[in-house]
Amino acid sequence: MDYGARRVSALSRNVELKVRDPDPAATLARALALPGVRDEGEIRQRDTYFATTSGRLKLREEADARGARAHLIAYTRPDETAARASSYRLAPIAEPEALREALSSSLGALVVVDKRRRLLLWENVRVHLDEVDGLGSFAELEAVVEGGSDLTTEHERVAHLREQLELGEVVPGSYSDLLRDGPQVLLAAADAVMRNAYAAYSDFPVGAALRTPDGTVIAGASVENAAYPQGQCAEASAIGALVAAGHREISAVAVVAEKLDVCPPCGGCRQRLKEFARPETPVYLGRPGGPVHATTVGELLPLAFDEEALA
Repeated sequence: MDYGARRVSALSRNVELKVRDPDPAATLARALALPGVRDEGEIRQRDTYFATTSGRLKLREEADARGARAHLIAYTRPDETAARASSYRLAPIAEPEALREALSSSLGALVVVDKRRRLLLWENVRVHLDEVDGLGSFAELEAVVEGGSDLTTEHERVAHLREQLELGEVVPGSYSDLLRDGPQVLLAAADAVMRNAYAAYSDFPVGAALRTPDGTVIAGASVENAAYPQGQCAEASAIGALVAAGHREISAVAVVAEKLDVCPPCGGCRQRLKEFARPETPVYLGRPGGPVHATTVGELLPLAFDEEALA
């Protein structure tokens, strides 16, 4: 997203899509040839994403010919391979470094996205031509929604520009998700929460971290009880927190144990994970920075009992 110096406190919306761009020079030429397009030049942006219980939260620090500025942006957007609607709130920040340190220490910083962005404006659509460190070249379209629009006009304009710019398949998720894709962020979250586990009887602490389709990471630790059946596995703790936060789907899982390099979920937790995950949902077992055993929920629990069995 690119908001420049715009200041918005109420909930705002846009319609957006993102694609990988194999030929940025050609895309820029096509964009500059559009009737009525305005070239706003290049912007350097640094987005720091923080852990949240829902949606995404990032601190954007940016600089261009007009100077430097920063905004805290909270937004929600479905991860779909099509143009999708995003809702967001943002606040201008006068001291971004201090806020970044405060949020990192209290919430935890997940990933930093550095990019060079060429910004062009057409109608109410922002055309972003991005070079993202560690990811490559992308083109992004964002139609800013005004008033109580039903989004028809915004979708039509994004579709028109997609055709004019000859953009390919849509990339779901955000740049932060692409940088975080894989096990390490989840394993780190599972490892951190494992250190808070209550393992007074087994001395076998376990941590689990779950990612939702909107990028939220939720973690839980094992909690034991003197009456052994009343204890709770880390996966169950994480699922409870996930549901309490209003989520209903798991897109990835990581499990870390202090005393095992690879700690697979028990049978009961495999069934619990199956309730909110798909057979192809990845499960990462290991330690941050160490060897990782990657599997899926379906591989862990073939022939799972599900809602079809109840029918």
